[in-house]
Amino acid sequence: MDGPSAIPTETGRLLAVQLLSPAFPTGAFAYAQGLEWAMDCGAVRDGASLTRWIGDVLEHGSGWSDAVILSLSLRPEADHAALDDLARALCLTSERLTETLEQGAAFARVAAVLTGTPETPTALPVAVGRACAGLGLPRTDIIALYLQGLALALVQAAVRFQPLGQTEGQRILAGLSPLILQLAVRAETASEADLGGCAIGAEIASARHECMETRIFRT
Repeated sequence: MDGPSAIPTETGRLLAVQLLSPAFPTGAFAYAQGLEWAMDCGAVRDGASLTRWIGDVLEHGSGWSDAVILSLSLRPEADHAALDDLARALCLTSERLTETLEQGAAFARVAAVLTGTPETPTALPVAVGRACAGLGLPRTDIIALYLQGLALALVQAAVRFQPLGQTEGQRILAGLSPLILQLAVRAETASEADLGGCAIGAEIASARHECMETRIFRT
């Protein structure tokens, strides 16, 4: 295909769910944004502390930055090359940069087949925005699905590392839904001036994870 074409809304809705599904082949299961170190040192040790950790990542850390970049990438006037540069600059650790670039490249490669959008490698939120812009859906829907996918990836990482249990993991994910929807609404009209965060613990965890000798996750 030479480029994206208009997609009927209902078809676009199903395709958005497919693109942002945990089953979509981006390798998300291998990444945890430093959560492994946080669990190893005891900063995250149970359902309550995991909920707080993920909530902070979503609202004050990479979740919010990605949500804004995604929102900007979904707009008709989006400069995807410039937004890719910006998304890279917002990664404060080498592992965080690796995570968004590797997942973004994998996403773009497969999404190009389904949507006709370029498979040029970019940071993940830019790749998602570029692929989903022609689906005919509200930006809030795409952003919410993206953030839910991030939250689910972190929950699943915790379930694999700790004796948390799948049921408790799903309860935690459901409990984060109001925050995810709130952030999606905020990000829908956000500008570059709204970028920024203060998830210091998560950034430290990401940096410390780079030095762990035994690791399950890549980040």
